[in-house]
Amino acid sequence: MKTHPARIRTYLQSFYFKPLFIEELGWNNPPGKRPLVVTVGTAAYSLVPLAEKFGVVVYNCQVMPDYATRRKIEQEVVKSTHEHLIIFTDPKNTDQVWQWVRREPGQPVRYIEHNFYKNQSGAALTQRLEDLAFTLDEEESLHTVDVTRRMQRGLDVERVTKKFYDRFKTEHTAFLGLIQGIEIQADREWYASLMLNRLMFVYFIQKKGFLNGDLHYLRNRLESIQARLGDGKFLSFYRSFLLKLFHYGLGKSERSPEFEQEMGRVPYLNGGLFEVHQLEKANTDIQIPDKAFDRIFKFFDEYRWHLDERPLPANDAPNQSETRKDEINPDVLGYIFEKYINQKQMGAYYTKEDITEYISKNTIIPFLFDRAKDLCEVAFRPDGPVWSLLAQDPDRYFYPAVRHGVELELPAGIAAGLDDVAKRDGWNRAAPAEYALPTEIWREVVARRKRYEDIWQKLAAGEVTSINDLITYNLDIRQFAQDVVENAEGSDLLWAFYQAIEKVTVLDPTCGSGAFLFAALNILQRLYDACLTSMQRFVDSDDRAIAQGSKKSPPAYQNTFRKVLAQVAKHPNRRYFVLKSIIINNLYGVDIMEEAVEIAKLRLFLKLAAQV
Repeated sequence: MKTHPARIRTYLQSFYFKPLFIEELGWNNPPGKRPLVVTVGTAAYSLVPLAEKFGVVVYNCQVMPDYATRRKIEQEVVKSTHEHLIIFTDPKNTDQVWQWVRREPGQPVRYIEHNFYKNQSGAALTQRLEDLAFTLDEEESLHTVDVTRRMQRGLDVERVTKKFYDRFKTEHTAFLGLIQGIEIQADREWYASLMLNRLMFVYFIQKKGFLNGDLHYLRNRLESIQARLGDGKFLSFYRSFLLKLFHYGLGKSERSPEFEQEMGRVPYLNGGLFEVHQLEKANTDIQIPDKAFDRIFKFFDEYRWHLDERPLPANDAPNQSETRKDEINPDVLGYIFEKYINQKQMGAYYTKEDITEYISKNTIIPFLFDRAKDLCEVAFRPDGPVWSLLAQDPDRYFYPAVRHGVELELPAGIAAGLDDVAKRDGWNRAAPAEYALPTEIWREVVARRKRYEDIWQKLAAGEVTSINDLITYNLDIRQFAQDVVENAEGSDLLWAFYQAIEKVTVLDPTCGSGAFLFAALNILQRLYDACLTSMQRFVDSDDRAIAQGSKKSPPAYQNTFRKVLAQVAKHPNRRYFVLKSIIINNLYGVDIMEEAVEIAKLRLFLKLAAQV
C-alpha cells in the first residue's frame, strides 16, 4: 500500500489514531466499539478499540501509567485479545507510548515500547508504521500470522549497533588501506575515522532532505561524477566533489553561484567538523580512489538512517530480533567511537546511561536549587511552597521499585515476626513477585517496606527541607524539580529557576563521545521546557485578566516572560529552541583525544537537526 509519510506524521502529532490506521494504513473498524476495561490493583483502566486486522486489535489507553503498570495492563488485555497493540497517551495529549509484545514459542515475552512526544517530527515512528500498511489486494491471502509478522517487522526495537560495528571494523580497514598521501600510520587511521564520521553525518542529514532535497545525495553525486569524469580513473570524486562539499559547502557560510549550481542547496554546519582539518593541512596530496566510496556507500545503503531520539538498547540483551537489523540512529556514532579506540592504552571506557543519568541529576539539580534559593529565598523556607509539595503527595517521589508491593498486607506468618524475633520463620525464603523485587527474600522485603514507611512519614510531616535529602533518601529528584517549576505560584520563583537553568554551565573534562553531556542535556531539557510552559501559563492568565477588565498591576516578571516567549517563537519550534539554548550555553566538553570532541559535537548537532 502506498503510504503518505506527511499524513502519517500529521495523524501522530494530532493524536488521530483511528483515521491513521483505517484511512492511511488500511486497517478495519473494530468489531466491538465498547471499551475493554481491565483492573490492575485497585485501579481500572479503559482501553478503547481503534482498529482491527484479522484478530489483531489496536487499543488506546488514555492515561500514562508507569512502565510496570503498563506491563500489568497488557497482561490483562492478552486474556481477551491475544494479539494487540496498545497506544498509551497522557491526558494532555503530549506523550505517546506504543506498546507491543513479541511472543515466540519457547522464548520469554518481550515488551517493546516506542515513545513519541508531540513536538517531535515523528520521522522514526512513521517509518515503522509504514510496515503496518495493507492493500485491498492483500485481503484474500492475509492471515493473523501475516499481520503479526508485519507488527514484528515494523515495531521490534532490535537495533543494529553491534552488527553495524562489527561490519564497520571491516569497512574501516578496507577504507584505510585505500588512503594515499599520509605517511604516518596513526594519522592515516585518524583520517580514515574522520572521513567515515563525516560521511555518516551526511547520511543522516541527507535522509532529512537537507542536501538539495535528495535523499540519496552522495550516491547520486558519485555516479554523476563517474559518468562525467570517468570511473575512478583520476580519483575524481574525492578531489573534484567531496572536499568541495565539506570545506566550501558544509564548512562555509558564503557560497558562490557557481558552487550552488554544482553542489545544489546544502546547509552551512557551524561546528568545525567539515572545515579544513589539520591532517589535510599537513598532508596536501591526500588521494582516495572512487572505489573506496563506492564500497562504503554500498555498506551504508544497507541500513535505514534516521534522526531518532530513542536510546539504544543493551547490546547483549537476550532474544534480540533477527527480522529488523537495518536501523541506524546517531547513538551508533558514540558506540563506534567508544569501541574503536584502544581502551586500555587511552584509559577510556564507556559509561552506561543509567550511571550518567544518576550522577548528572544528583549534581546538576542540587546546584539549580541552591542557585534558585539565592534568588528567591522566601520560597525555600521550611514552610514555603517548594517543600510543601513533598508533604502533599509523598508517594509521587518514591521510585516504583521502592513502592513495589507496599500496598499489600504482609502474610500473617511474616507479619508475626515484625515485633517478635522468635517468630521470624521463613524470612530467608524468596518472596512472591507481587511483594518482592527480583531475587528479594522476605527479610529484604520487610526492610525495604520499613525504610519506605519511615521516609514517607518524614515527607508527610514536612521534615524534608533540603534538596540533598532527596539524594540521601533515594527519591525522584527529577520529578520533584519539575513539579516545583510547574507548580510555581509566584513569578519570582519561576524566574529564579529559569535564570538558574539558563546560566548553569556543565563541563566534562574527559567528554569522550558525550555520554555525560547527553545526560545533562536530557535533564536540563525537561526543566527548560517546564519553565517555558509555566511562563506561558502566567502570560495567558494575564491576558485573560486584561480581557475581563480585572487586571490591576502586572506580575513582577510578566514582560520578561513575554520577551523570552517571543525569542522562542523565532525558532522552528520550542524543542529546537530549548536544545539549541542548552547546547550553546550550558554544555562544555574537552578531551585529550581531538576526535572525541568532534564526535560529541557531531552527535549534539544531529540531536538539534532532528527537530527541524
